[in-house]
Amino acid sequence: MLARRFPALNPLHRWLAALALLIPLWWFVYGQLDAAANGLVSALGLTRQTHFGEALHFFFYDTPKVLMLLFGVVFVMGVVQTFFAPERTRALLSGKRLGVGNVLAASLGIVTPFCSCSAVPLFIGFLSAGVPLGVTFSFLISAPMVNEVALVLLFGLFGWQVAALYLGLGLAVAIIAGLVIGHLKMEAHLEDWVQQIARGAAHVPDEQISWVARFETGARHVREIVGKVWPWVLAGIALGAGIHGYVPEDFMAAIMGRDAWWSVPAAVLLGVPLYTNAAGIIPVVQALLGKGAALGTVLAFMMSVIALSAPEMIILRRALKPRLIATFAGVVAGGIMLVGYVFNLVL
Repeated sequence: MLARRFPALNPLHRWLAALALLIPLWWFVYGQLDAAANGLVSALGLTRQTHFGEALHFFFYDTPKVLMLLFGVVFVMGVVQTFFAPERTRALLSGKRLGVGNVLAASLGIVTPFCSCSAVPLFIGFLSAGVPLGVTFSFLISAPMVNEVALVLLFGLFGWQVAALYLGLGLAVAIIAGLVIGHLKMEAHLEDWVQQIARGAAHVPDEQISWVARFETGARHVREIVGKVWPWVLAGIALGAGIHGYVPEDFMAAIMGRDAWWSVPAAVLLGVPLYTNAAGIIPVVQALLGKGAALGTVLAFMMSVIALSAPEMIILRRALKPRLIATFAGVVAGGIMLVGYVFNLVL
């Protein structure tokens, strides 16, 4: 497609020309979303003063907003991932001391957009490179939970203070949980076939990647990730629109209010059986907050959906024995509840 649009340019210049056109267009369209949503609601003969009108406005505004952010963030992170391929990541983490490795692994989890579907192969790859079990868990906790999509959307919706606090506490959960799991010395609770692979050594090739290949990787990530994610985004926004338009504020405050001590653990338990990604859950978070739910309780719910989902536990069961899965889930759930209580205390 780029070759047809810019036939006289070489591949790199085609990419640069396309990005020079698309970035200003993206910015312009993004700035018109609220007006467009208002126009669609009015065209249907509704007003935002009604429950249905407000729910529709939420859906019309947030759907393109979240999808546009998703397209942009996934493309950029797809390019970034070419600098942090799994092999290179494993090489950086191998042979580090436990504490240093946990901090580095959790930090790398922010810029490596791996989802729970990649948990098992990454887990095996890390162990085969000699990465300690606790360090591996720090990465696997950080990568989905301190998600770049969540950070961008939290920044856009709630400001840099909330995004920064989420980042800091999310990293703390990943680092401390990895340290605890590493201290427990639970390597014996890996499945036997994983332990056998872990005794091997990984060879890390030193590959040079051109910028054209990096841009193509970003585009491929958009096709693959957004292609899989968009139904969850629409479902999350639809649920958020329903909550935003119809659920009474007093009801939500009773379930996730600041004064209910049990609301944080209840939110964590509620999030475990659900399965979505950060982009899909953020609209639900926004709607719950608009109905009076406490920020810490809602963030605990979001973290549990992203980092402790039942499908992820099913995937990890292929590599971990039940006791290690239970320890992992318990330590992470405890950290998430602590984050929820801290947010509710300070905000």
